[in-house]
Amino acid sequence: MSLSMTGYGQAIFQYEGYKVRLELKSVNHRYCEVMMRIPREWTRFEDGLRRTVQQQIKRGRVDVFIHRERDEEQIPVARLNDTVVQAYLHAAEQLADRYGVKGTLGISDILALPDVLGEPGEACNGDEEGWEEQLQRALHEALQGLLEMRKREGGYLARDVESRISHLESLHHEMTVLAPHVVSDYRNRLKNRLKELQDGLFTLDEHKFGMEIALFADRSNIDEELTRLQSHFGQCKGLLLSDEPAGRKLDFLIQEMNREVNTIGSKANHLTLVNLVVEMKAELEKIREQAANIE
Repeated sequence: MSLSMTGYGQAIFQYEGYKVRLELKSVNHRYCEVMMRIPREWTRFEDGLRRTVQQQIKRGRVDVFIHRERDEEQIPVARLNDTVVQAYLHAAEQLADRYGVKGTLGISDILALPDVLGEPGEACNGDEEGWEEQLQRALHEALQGLLEMRKREGGYLARDVESRISHLESLHHEMTVLAPHVVSDYRNRLKNRLKELQDGLFTLDEHKFGMEIALFADRSNIDEELTRLQSHFGQCKGLLLSDEPAGRKLDFLIQEMNREVNTIGSKANHLTLVNLVVEMKAELEKIREQAANIE
């Protein structure tokens, strides 16, 4: 099943007194590019989050946004900053030793000192594994939503491309039917034109006339181009049904089909055939625009 490169997914979770919203947005890109927009203190998790995205996404630019805000519905749970407390106790010991200051620090005294209690959620420094697990779980949830949307959009694109390939096949059939008549039509037009130009002073040289028709038949032969086009149609249909990323291969095949159609146009010396070439090129351009959205 073909996948679109456009999609959106999100996940929300609550942890350590915070509400966190993780959003994924993907758009077209030649390669897989992951851009992270996360709080500065979580940059340590960035590489792991990026690898998780790259395991699921093969092509497209994916923007990862992580928004964190205090969860007002939850009762804040203050955390003790052990390093700060130890520093205060050590300073108290130095005061007693150096200057003979007497007295002890009680619990209320210590809790009143600056920076002894940390903000709720700031303990991600102390609960690194817990935060990373929560972020990875939320990322997987958002990725599922993103992939579902890319799958739906990819289905629409694949059906549209298939219908356009069917139209190309119908144009191809018309070309195949018309091709054998191009030489005979040219021969009749040329013969009639020569008859109109005859003034009785010369006679038609059938041998030279036959050579001219033979040269024209060789120059205007499009059998090889039609055969290659038919092969390309089949390959495009196969790619649309494949589980592998098909966008780049489709782009290559579209270029090849355009090359074959241009060759047919350069060889064509028939009004109907030229019109079919123009219509086929217009349809190929529409397919190219759609294929640019396929992973």
